[in-house]
Amino acid sequence: MNGFIDMVVASLLLSLRIVPLLAFAQPFTLFRVPAILRVILGIGLAAWQVAANPAATSDSGFWAQGLPLVAARELFLGLTLALAPQLAFAMLLWAGRAIDVQAGFGIATLVDPATRSQMPLVGTLFVYLAGAIFFATDGPQDLLAIWAASVAQVPLGAGGGRSPVAMLDYLSGVALMAVGLAGLVLLVLFLLDLAVALLSRTLPQMNVLVLGFQVKAIATVAVLPLALSLSGALILHILRRTFDTMADIG
Repeated sequence: MNGFIDMVVASLLLSLRIVPLLAFAQPFTLFRVPAILRVILGIGLAAWQVAANPAATSDSGFWAQGLPLVAARELFLGLTLALAPQLAFAMLLWAGRAIDVQAGFGIATLVDPATRSQMPLVGTLFVYLAGAIFFATDGPQDLLAIWAASVAQVPLGAGGGRSPVAMLDYLSGVALMAVGLAGLVLLVLFLLDLAVALLSRTLPQMNVLVLGFQVKAIATVAVLPLALSLSGALILHILRRTFDTMADIG
């Protein structure tokens, strides 16, 4: 009976390491899934981890540390694990927002029905493309492997985390790759700005502002599909960098 209670309590505590990623991090927040289902899924995955590795979970002696302390450590580790994919998708949104501003779509935003928040027009395309690539490849399997390795490396209640300097290094790398993702469109828009600026000097009577918005909007619509089609490998690299960082955290 005591062993069963230990497994149940260990599953609930370990779910604090898993549920934050399912509840707060993309790509899982891109879909409208009831919160109770996310919690049930997290508890189920935690129970599976407890059954697969009892030495690091239910038999780790977490009772001696105190349940509040163990819960706080697991929640902190879960939030840290959720931070890495959240930063990656935030950088994709930022790159898309840069294209929106440069193309004249800065005022246009979309209402995301999942998060009920406003998202940039092009950034939404980047984020949903990354989410589709995540589920179309080995993203879910990699997450399961990361959680399993995390339990083996950091037993229940042992805490864990990554230094802020290392996280800043990860953020700078992901931001650079996100800029590369939007680089083709930004380059085309920059060249168009130069051409429109040259026209404004040679033809001052022309309404350059209206012409510039129209030309850049048409160019963005024409070039963006090409940029999206060529961005698959770079998004995969961003996801791989995210998984590596999560494995180092755990």
